[in-house]
Formats: sequence, structure tokens, C-alpha cells
Amino acid sequence: MTTYNGNAARPQAGSLQNGLSGIQKDTNHHIEGSLTDQTPPASVPGSPQPHELPSKGFWNDVVTMRWMRRPSSSIKMLGVPILLRLTWMLVTPHVDNPWDHLLFVSNRLPDSAQGFPMYGKSYWDAAFLAYYVVVFSFLRQSITIYFLKPFALHYGIKNEAKLDRFAEQGYAIMYFVCSGSLGLWTMYKYLPTWYFQTRYFWIDYPYSEMPGTLKPYYLLQFAYWLQQFLLLVLRMEKPRSDFYQLVAHHIVTLWLIGGSYLFTCTWIGNAVFMTMDWSDVFLALSLCFNYLQMKRTKTVAFAWFACVWTYTRHYLNIILLYSVWTEWDLIPSQNKVWEPKHDLWMPP
Repeated sequence: MTTYNGNAARPQAGSLQNGLSGIQKDTNHHIEGSLTDQTPPASVPGSPQPHELPSKGFWNDVVTMRWMRRPSSSIKMLGVPILLRLTWMLVTPHVDNPWDHLLFVSNRLPDSAQGFPMYGKSYWDAAFLAYYVVVFSFLRQSITIYFLKPFALHYGIKNEAKLDRFAEQGYAIMYFVCSGSLGLWTMYKYLPTWYFQTRYFWIDYPYSEMPGTLKPYYLLQFAYWLQQFLLLVLRMEKPRSDFYQLVAHHIVTLWLIGGSYLFTCTWIGNAVFMTMDWSDVFLALSLCFNYLQMKRTKTVAFAWFACVWTYTRHYLNIILLYSVWTEWDLIPSQNKVWEPKHDLWMPP
């Protein structure tokens, strides 16, 4: 027991606090010391002011990919298809507008018996992905430069590296809350898989028609991770110590998202997203509270993260793995074939 000013301090409470202390002191832990006590603001002279990267002109930003970190350039790129779409509407209002494929999901099918809008896969999905990579670049950098970093500076974070990490985690909270909410709504409103009714992953396979918000939800997830991957591999930001691990993680993530979309496994894919997104919210929250030196709040947030992580990443994922192992045979036998032209991708 430690004493302060002659008074006995309370001992650390429980295994959770002990575990946190162990993480804080272990800089080789996979959280990489993010939960260590942060440097007091007063010890770091000066306050770096958030700003955009310098530019040599719009076209130079396009060629060098610096638009990924310059909102003033990415917003121009986003505006061009919108202006072209409006021009097309004015000039040829009765002809299908090709610019719609960038802004909206393609291949609308007849509505379902329940009245849900239905969508199929399309080669135009690549155009949608490309456009929304730019959208996420604009959102990420705008939120970082004009909201998250000023917020962090106001509350005493002065070190530039910690400003960057706080902004990363703050943006992650915003994104995963939105994607997690849309995923839950999609499962609840449009899919019979609510709540993790796993047999419906297989009973009517293939699920070539995607109801309601499932297709935009899936493609937006793809675009988000693709934007994060490009930002990483192009080294648009200073590489972290776990750079190669992050590259491998993003490659596997994109392969799983793209593969499940191509192989019409989007129903189980929606469930997998649910197990991933919500736990990341609580991890990012605990890290942000740590950077703000809110020690008690950090501990509470990390405790919630441990609970949510255990439930989603372990309990629910075990249910999904058990379904893959035991319920795969629910796929109709005539559909257990490799016939890509018929959207059948499950050989026996």
C-alpha cells in the first residue's frame, strides 16, 4: 500500500484495474502503450494548429493522391459528378443518367413481396465504390482538421502525435456508431436473420437479391475500408510501428468483404459486421478518454469494452462459426454447385 502526504492510499480495486495497469506499463502490448498515462499538456511547449497540407494546385493533388488529405481538393472531386449529373438532367431529362451510378447504388430490381426495394450486383458498383472512397476521404479529413483536433487542443492535448491518434480514434467512434446502427437497422428491418437467426444464412442461398439498405450498407463498408487501406499503403500519413500488421489486416478485411459480396454471402456478412463494429466503438472510446487524461472514465469505458468485446467477438462469433460448421447443409442440394453464371458459388 502506498502513502501520500502521510495518508494511506486505497489499494487498486480488482483484477480489472490490475489488468489495465499491466497494459499501461507494457509498451510491447498490442495496444502499444495507448493506455499509458499521457504527458501533461504543460510539459509540451506550443500548440500545433490543425491545418490542411500545403498544395501545389488541384491537379497536382489529384495526380499525387494528396486529395486524400486535403478536403478542399476532395470536395471539388465530389462536386464534378454532381454538376455533370445536373447538367445531364437539364439537357437530356428522359435518358438514363450515367452519373447516377456514382452517387447511388445500381441495378434496382422489382420490389419484394413485402414491398422492400431490391438490388442486385452490378459492374457499376465499382464506380460507386470509387466515388465513396473520395467521400470518406473528405469526411475523415474535414472532421479531423475542423472538429476533432480543435476539440483535443481545447482540452489540453498539445503533442502532435497524440493529436493524430485522438483524431483517428474519434473518427473511428463516429464511423462505427453509424455503420453499426445501419447494420442493426438493416438486419432488423429487412432480413429474417434478426437477431442472429443463423439458419437463414443458408436456407435460400444464393441471396442474389439484396433487400432495402443491405446493398448500400455493404458497399459503404467496402468503400470505408478501401479508403483506409489506400491511405495506409500510399503512406499519406506517417507510418506506425505496426504498419505491416495493419496492411495485412486491411488486405484480409477487403478480401472478406469483397468475397462475401461476390459469393452472395451478404446475410452472414451483415452479422459479422455487427460483431466487429460495436466492440471497436468502445475500444476507441477508452483510448480517447485516455488521451484526455480522464483516468476513471477511461477505466469504466475499457470495462465496457471488455464486456462488449467478449459478447460480440467471442460469444456471437462462436455462434457464427458453429452455424458455418453445422448448418451449411441447409443450402438446397441443387445450389451446391460452382456455376458463377447462375450466381452459385458453393461447390459440395
